[in-house]
Amino acid sequence: MDSKIRIHTENPDSQSPSEDQNQAQISAIPIASISLSLSTVLPYHFLSPFQKIASIFTPPNKVKIPSQISSLSNLSISSSLSPAKPFFKSTISANPLQSPLILNPLRPSEPSNAAALRRASIVWFRNDLRVHDNECLTSAHNESMSVLPVYCFDPRDYGKSSSGFDKTGPYRATFLIESVSNLRKNLQARGSDLVVRIGNPESVLVELAKAVGAEAVYMHREVSYNEVKAEEKIEAVMKDEGVEVKYFWGSTLHHLEDLPFKLEEMPTNYGGFKEKVKGLEVRKTIEVIDQIRGLPARGDVEPGEIPSLVDLGLNPNATMGQNGKPAVDASLVGGETEALQRLRKFAAECKAKPHKGSENGANESIFGANFSCKISPWLAMGCLSPRSMFDELKKSTSSVISAAFNKKDGDSSSSDTGMNWLMYELLWRDFFRFITRKYSSAKQHSDAPVTACTGL
Repeated sequence: MDSKIRIHTENPDSQSPSEDQNQAQISAIPIASISLSLSTVLPYHFLSPFQKIASIFTPPNKVKIPSQISSLSNLSISSSLSPAKPFFKSTISANPLQSPLILNPLRPSEPSNAAALRRASIVWFRNDLRVHDNECLTSAHNESMSVLPVYCFDPRDYGKSSSGFDKTGPYRATFLIESVSNLRKNLQARGSDLVVRIGNPESVLVELAKAVGAEAVYMHREVSYNEVKAEEKIEAVMKDEGVEVKYFWGSTLHHLEDLPFKLEEMPTNYGGFKEKVKGLEVRKTIEVIDQIRGLPARGDVEPGEIPSLVDLGLNPNATMGQNGKPAVDASLVGGETEALQRLRKFAAECKAKPHKGSENGANESIFGANFSCKISPWLAMGCLSPRSMFDELKKSTSSVISAAFNKKDGDSSSSDTGMNWLMYELLWRDFFRFITRKYSSAKQHSDAPVTACTGL
């Protein structure tokens, strides 16, 4: 039996190529043809590399995540054994050599620097219901191939407190539902979506992380005791799953890391705090992302429905007056879109009404509807960031804002306008959030009193 193996590297159309030509032709031929002079000839498809390529696209198991926490413990796992069925339902065509289809929400195409990116990450929205000036969302987008935005309606935030009052009343809950709904629309407009669940975040997030294969969870830190405890619980369960937790700070005008003192050494009175942060530079706002990374392909996670007041255990009739109409100002609509519109309107109103001191030398209050900007609800929900508010007002009257941060106590000059007072309110807000965080950490134990009004 003749068992010689001959590898053809020459061009069939050339009879006697030179050594250089042979070498060039070898590099030009992607797959060397092998001929065996054996008595038994092997089938051609046995040597074809495309069988190995096809095996890569064998569909894996698919985990479906239900939309409610009550059924998260009963995950339904279905195996797709048919090779003709794509492993997720919106992006891969039957022929793997063709370009994938792109549906809404967009699935990510692998970037050139994919090796340096996380395959999938979760962004847990809390009191930061916005896409503008959101360092948490922006960082996840820049560091991941796919991003899963999530919001949890925690049942522990509803119901009655030990004093018999609603933990979250129907008006605040309505505003929150509107804000979450608007956030979902803004994410969808940028190629993403918002996964909404009712349940404890430490349970919901770990199940979603398992489903999509998330390597990190991105979140903004909060300040109250219960919020800090929730962060600690999530960090513990994620550590057990090998998932990194990345924290960010975005609820104050001044960044926590920019303070000229350690948080545990923060002055316990507003006067001392204001004196130390005087002249402190405010960080620039973060531009909104035009196109956010798509949702993870793995897991086939359903977005879920945004709950109603009834779903949260609240009475929707409580928000209605005796005449059947809303009992409060219907113009207070939650959401980032409404917040930005109100901010621009307020800034334009301030610019159109230059300050004029009163006859007795007293200073006017801030401008706006009923002498108030009425933006606090949107700041509390994170639909608007304090830095965005600062930037927008700075565009209108930069000199006034500069005076607001550098004016000495007791100075009642004409530069102390309504805009000036608004900046003071943002500083007061910073003080209360920082001091709350200081005493909310479970690791902090101090009996030092907080004297907020001292030094004013």
